[in-house]
Amino acid sequence: MPEPTTHPDPAKVALLRSLPAEIKASITGEEAEQFMYGTEIPESLYDKIKDFLVEIND
Repeated sequence: MPEPTTHPDPAKVALLRSLPAEIKASITGEEAEQFMYGTEIPESLYDKIKDFLVEIND
């Protein structure tokens, strides 16, 4: 669970909000929280949103 003083990543919040309703409905609160506050995408969430992610090559 995130620290109470931290804030979610605005880009990650925007991504979750932009998903189709049926995808958003399948995402658990725990998955969303881990994604917004963490540095990695939980595997269960990745499987749900992978078609909406864009890979960036450095």
